[in-house]
Amino acid sequence: MTSESHAPTSTDDDLRPGPPPGCPAHGLGPGGLHRLHEAEDLGALYEQLRDQHGPVAPVLLHDDVPVWIVLGHAENLHMVRSPSQFCRDSRIWNPLREGLVKPDHPLMPHIAWQPIASHAEGDEHKRLRGAVMGAISTIDFRSLRRYINRSTQVIVNRFCEAGEADLVGQFTEHLPMAVMCEILGMPEEYSDRLVEAARDALKGTETAIASHSYVMDALSRLTTTRRAQPEEDLASYLITHPARLTDDEVREHLRLVLFAAYEATTNLLSNVLLTVLIDPRFRAQLNGGQMTVPEAVEQSLWNEPPFSTVFAYFAKQETELGGQRIRRGDGLLFAPLPANVDPRVRPDLKASMQGNRSHLAFGGGPHECPGQDIGRSIADVGVDALLMRLPDVELDCDQEELRWTASIASRHLVELPVQFAPKPPQDVQEVPNHKPVATQRSDWQIGVPQPQAAPAAAQPQPAAAQPQPAVAQPQPAPVQPQPLSGQRQPAVAEPPRRKGIWQRFLSWWRGY
Repeated sequence: MTSESHAPTSTDDDLRPGPPPGCPAHGLGPGGLHRLHEAEDLGALYEQLRDQHGPVAPVLLHDDVPVWIVLGHAENLHMVRSPSQFCRDSRIWNPLREGLVKPDHPLMPHIAWQPIASHAEGDEHKRLRGAVMGAISTIDFRSLRRYINRSTQVIVNRFCEAGEADLVGQFTEHLPMAVMCEILGMPEEYSDRLVEAARDALKGTETAIASHSYVMDALSRLTTTRRAQPEEDLASYLITHPARLTDDEVREHLRLVLFAAYEATTNLLSNVLLTVLIDPRFRAQLNGGQMTVPEAVEQSLWNEPPFSTVFAYFAKQETELGGQRIRRGDGLLFAPLPANVDPRVRPDLKASMQGNRSHLAFGGGPHECPGQDIGRSIADVGVDALLMRLPDVELDCDQEELRWTASIASRHLVELPVQFAPKPPQDVQEVPNHKPVATQRSDWQIGVPQPQAAPAAAQPQPAAAQPQPAVAQPQPAPVQPQPLSGQRQPAVAEPPRRKGIWQRFLSWWRGY
């Protein structure tokens, strides 16, 4: 069978009854194509498709809508870097034009064209993306790292005394939202309710529309407020940018930044922490200084990118990709997950990818994620600060008991239960650390009777019965006490040492 007979634009009317669950053919649609949304293990399906079709394979979405999925690393890069051949404007998508994609299609919110930079082309794309990039360029990343540190302190203080926590529900779902609210200019909106609304809207539940409206109301209030009185935040810079964005354009881009950064960074934080907890070799490297937290984050971006696939690119002309004939108007899924494990670029999946940033976790080309440095900063600083506060944190369940919610777009860890020795809360202005609380030094010296603590209700003792301090009698000359045989000489307080250049650099990098 030729590749043309697999083409997603095929109008095969041979609709045979679907096979029962458990049958080897379960999950197959017209033409024997796989339905992505029915796959129990998308990773395994991607490898099966790679073996059957090569780096580009035909598949089906909900309602048996045909589409290509791009599995190869080189093919994905070519697609996103070739705006003359592929675009993100779904209005040219054949199934949409032919009425095969209904308005209530489950993926319509992801695919429907919107007046935002990620869907625009040409001069309009330059105008909108220029405003977004200009606003992001104003971020002071040193101040941002300081805020991430302090936000981590606040969040960890909520559960550090309990000795146990769910790091997904209590940490990784909260830190990105706290930081993004600060970046956008609405720190007062950050709350558990906003976190729940964002999670619910992304899950697509029955209450997703109401949750989405809750988030959009907050963004609308922000847009109105900053239009009247701009400040130094991302929303204000979008509004005052020479591109002259309308209120609708500002709101839509704030929504895109908030949701995309929140989902991606939540998944990234969860994946990095899980790797640290379940791989003792990885953690030994991390603690031993052989692998820094940023390197650990990059390794996670290779193995488990925050988004498995991105909807979608569309062919502007008839072309060829990965040995398949792509017709004008065909849809293609950009797929970082299978691309990052392409055997042609990673023949050994166990090999370390330190120093290699050629993964596709943040896309590429004209639509490459503009906020990737924000996501990296949240993950780098957040994970480092958490491990400094809870150095003995351990997984509190068998690895096999961990649960995930998976969709075509992403895989989200449901919970990450951990245990650790209870820790006292820390001042959020301090550098995160796991030092024990300092005890007050006693004035007692060797050779002087050790004073006994008097009961609270005890009456004052006569002066003759009280122990006299060592300096009560005048001495002809100061004499240094000699250590007794078998005893250690008491520690003498030393003036604090000046930090070395490396410690000073780390303090500056972390925002302190």
